[in-house]
Amino acid sequence: MIVMKSVSKIYTVHQKTEGLSESIKSLFKRTYKYIPAVKDISISINQGELVGFIGPNGAGKTTTLKLLSGLLHPTEGEINVLGFTPSQRNEKYLQQISLIMGQRNQLWWDLPAIETFLLFKDIYEVPETDFNQTLNELSELLQVKDILRQPVKNMSLGQRMKCEFIGSLIHKPKILFLDEPTIGLDVVTQRKVRDFIKEYNKRYNATIILTSHYMDDVKEVCKRLIIINHGSLLFDGELATFVKQYANHKVLVPIFNSKVTKEDLQRFGTITDFEYPRAVITIPHDKVSKIASELLAAYDIDDLDINEPELEDIIHDLFGNEHLKMGTK
Repeated sequence: MIVMKSVSKIYTVHQKTEGLSESIKSLFKRTYKYIPAVKDISISINQGELVGFIGPNGAGKTTTLKLLSGLLHPTEGEINVLGFTPSQRNEKYLQQISLIMGQRNQLWWDLPAIETFLLFKDIYEVPETDFNQTLNELSELLQVKDILRQPVKNMSLGQRMKCEFIGSLIHKPKILFLDEPTIGLDVVTQRKVRDFIKEYNKRYNATIILTSHYMDDVKEVCKRLIIINHGSLLFDGELATFVKQYANHKVLVPIFNSKVTKEDLQRFGTITDFEYPRAVITIPHDKVSKIASELLAAYDIDDLDINEPELEDIIHDLFGNEHLKMGTK
């Protein structure tokens, strides 16, 4: 479905120097800076896959999605999606994809959402029967049937985002490029959007690439994870494999029967949370058995869980100061 072979995208940016004389000189001789946004990326994604595509700000995620959707031309390499070269913007190709960006609006502000849907029906040449069926299915899944004839400007952010989804999916695209689809939404709406993405993938066997700074989006929706940093591919594989490969610690969660203080437990590891009788202790991966045994020997413990670290923590450790801005939930 999607194949990228040694793809790079380099932006050419004019360097403007300070001062009047330098500005005049630049009229005759300009200095340019070359900024690589994507560097030699090769990936292959099969039909029906739901892939999380993450990285820190400026890593090249949105640029990659724009390359795949045909909004940008690659500087080097080849891209093939559904048998098409995206940058050629073939009409048959555009009828089979959709790019949904959480911060971009396509609905007419002063008109009901249904008016935009009817316009998209004509643009994508969707038959009347197919249009009505798809609109009915999507509006039921997203629970917005009662607001479709309400002016968009009177909708909440969550309602507008759901209608944005319907507008982008009215032609039942085979491939969805989702760029921060839950940004700015409340926790309840984020969960509903995630459930919708999973259901759409299951119902239509659609191929979906999802970028998000909310790690709950990724770990609840995606099985496969692609990570880029500074435009380069860092990891491509199963989410569970990523956790095993990059997690350098585990989390012990004991429930105590005997009296214990936070200070008492600091010798076992880093205490990330404590409210008696429950504690959360982060320890090195290779010391799990030893420290668990010491805890059980030292205290009367009712229960002891040993968990993998949260995806946010692994990403934070991986990128250091370039870590993702995680959404709080």
